[in-house]
Amino acid sequence: MNGRTHPLEAVAAWLLALLWLAPLAYAFWSALHPAAYATSFSLSAPWTLENFARAWHQAPFGRYYLNTVILVVLILIGQLVLSTLAAYAFARFKFKGSGIAFALVLLQLLIMPDVLIVENYRMIGKLGLLDTIPAIALPYLASAFGIFLLRQTFKSVPLELVEAARVEGAGPLQILWRVYVPLARPTYVAFGLVSVSYHWNNFLWPLIVTNSVEARPLTVGLAVFGAPETGVDWSIITAATVMTMAPLLFAFLLFQRQFVQSFMRAGIR
Repeated sequence: MNGRTHPLEAVAAWLLALLWLAPLAYAFWSALHPAAYATSFSLSAPWTLENFARAWHQAPFGRYYLNTVILVVLILIGQLVLSTLAAYAFARFKFKGSGIAFALVLLQLLIMPDVLIVENYRMIGKLGLLDTIPAIALPYLASAFGIFLLRQTFKSVPLELVEAARVEGAGPLQILWRVYVPLARPTYVAFGLVSVSYHWNNFLWPLIVTNSVEARPLTVGLAVFGAPETGVDWSIITAATVMTMAPLLFAFLLFQRQFVQSFMRAGIR
């Protein structure tokens, strides 16, 4: 193996990239042109930002953005705290039933979240949290993927560093905070990017548990805004779509190098 890319592989990669970019390019074209030119790809078509302004004023997208930011931050904080503590326990402490408990955590990775929608809905209803942001966040606060990823990273930390911290008088939580967490920073970045992107785009569960503007995230708000009965033209719908995905797209373009490097480091560990 000489490490060179085969021409067919390069062509296939470019074709896949074009297939991925085509809907995105059309969304930007339609959003930046009047409705009459949404399907007419003429280089002389006039450019406009009016579609974005009309979309913003025809639906409470400011509220949807606020709800989504609160939601992803709430979930991310909960996942990082719970996953860190659980992964630390599984990686460095021996207790009765630890193997079974970790196997149950791994089993959660095999269960699609959609399978648990009915039971989760019943539980949220009993707690009286329906149509609230915590109702969307609660089922996702414990992440099996995050626990597994951090456990593997924590197990790679040299025990000499842990012993040195103990000699200096550090307790278990101090060792976690001063030794394990700093060394796992690339894993935290990788997991944080996955968590934020997933929950920013999550649709089905928020659709089921929310009924009002005060709790709807961007995905549900966009679906309601783009429903056929609203009578909104296609250019305005694509403008709203671009507004919805723009933060994630901008973040990826800005931090793509850190994104790839974090996943490579996490994967090597």
